[in-house]
Amino acid sequence: MDSPKPLYRRILLKISGEVLGGFGGGFDPQAAQRLIRELTSLVRENIQVGIVCGGGNIFRGYRAEHFKLDRIPADAMGMLATMINGIALTEFCRTGGLDADVMSAWPVPGILPEFSASKARTRLGEGAVVVFCGGTGRPYFSTDTAAALRALEIKAEVLIKGTKVEGVHSQDPAIDPDAELLRSVSYDDVIAGRLKVMDLTSITLCRDHNLPVRIFNMTVPGNLFKVVTNPELGTLIS
Repeated sequence: MDSPKPLYRRILLKISGEVLGGFGGGFDPQAAQRLIRELTSLVRENIQVGIVCGGGNIFRGYRAEHFKLDRIPADAMGMLATMINGIALTEFCRTGGLDADVMSAWPVPGILPEFSASKARTRLGEGAVVVFCGGTGRPYFSTDTAAALRALEIKAEVLIKGTKVEGVHSQDPAIDPDAELLRSVSYDDVIAGRLKVMDLTSITLCRDHNLPVRIFNMTVPGNLFKVVTNPELGTLIS
């Protein structure tokens, strides 16, 4: 049987740091290996993949208040966490047999090269997985916004966000068990309803540049391939 035809040829995948940590913090080898298998299934179909990874398995900027930290250094710590994840994810890809590069909004000579949209597009065209870290390089912006920005810069056809839920719901499904799963929703409805799926800055950026967003459950094995081949999986924001 032939493989399903991909809906997209170049994607930006946004994942949380917990995907690398197995929701236990730090790094979980089994969780990382499963992610690499999922990425390999895409690369084999000549789907070009850029990735923005959060840093929640190491540090989250929102914990600044808990530690009585100022927001700016706390956000810097969060961006540094994404840089650690960027290095790790790139190495996980390479040891798994994938060609991969990492680029950072905050370059570290000899370790992390500076982000370049043109170089990223070239490497994607060569079949490499390209990992983007360091967020936007500025405080007060989330990795969701960094994902939207990088998706536009690499000319991705879609921003795909992996989550722990099936997609966008009418209410928080953790609070309301009767919350309805929405298969499609407009940018404006997400903004007006303050639906908690991505921060409003990132959704506004996607809306203003007509970049579609797909939300899906990353915890189900095989779903990453399905979300780029099956239009019925998850939620489409457009």
